[in-house]
Amino acid sequence: MKIKTLFLGFLICLVVFPNVSSASSPYGEMQVYYNDRLLPGSEVAKPTLKIGEPFNVSINLTVYQKSEVSVMLSEIGDGDFVILNGFTKEMNKYGSKVMEKDSSKVFEWTVIPTENWAGGSIPVNFVYQINDFETGKILVNSGFTVAYPYISNEYYEGEPPTSEEQPASETEPASTSASAPAFTLAGALSFLVLAFALFRR
Repeated sequence: MKIKTLFLGFLICLVVFPNVSSASSPYGEMQVYYNDRLLPGSEVAKPTLKIGEPFNVSINLTVYQKSEVSVMLSEIGDGDFVILNGFTKEMNKYGSKVMEKDSSKVFEWTVIPTENWAGGSIPVNFVYQINDFETGKILVNSGFTVAYPYISNEYYEGEPPTSEEQPASETEPASTSASAPAFTLAGALSFLVLAFALFRR
């Protein structure tokens, strides 16, 4: 039953979140990295991870005009992944940053899988919104799957990275926007997937 639920969720993610790892638009461009390796084109990382094994996801975003950028890492359910370090401190929680014209910012996270999906696969998604700083107009509202790891039944025995091992510029706290970004379609579909999962249990 868990497999059917996840399969449905992953199909929705494929439709809602086009798998664009290196993309550009009139408003900016981005490159996506998994464990410091650039994911070219529409590639999604598909590693096998142990429970508690850390991995790194980073997005190098460049904007062409002064913008307020809101980003998060998202998961289908709740408690499937834990953020150890990163621009935001929790899955499914947005952080915001004002970016100047023609500037770049690396949004980075170190994440571990929990035992929730041991023996199965589950996606990690990056969701973002870019608003014009002057008018507040939404320029881009999108997201995509960064990684689709298989979580083994084994436990990771190594030491997770500490915050001292992360560059200070990459662990700065995210500011919280006064109003929540309007990720309406992504949010609605995530809610439907979660509701379906709970119903099937």
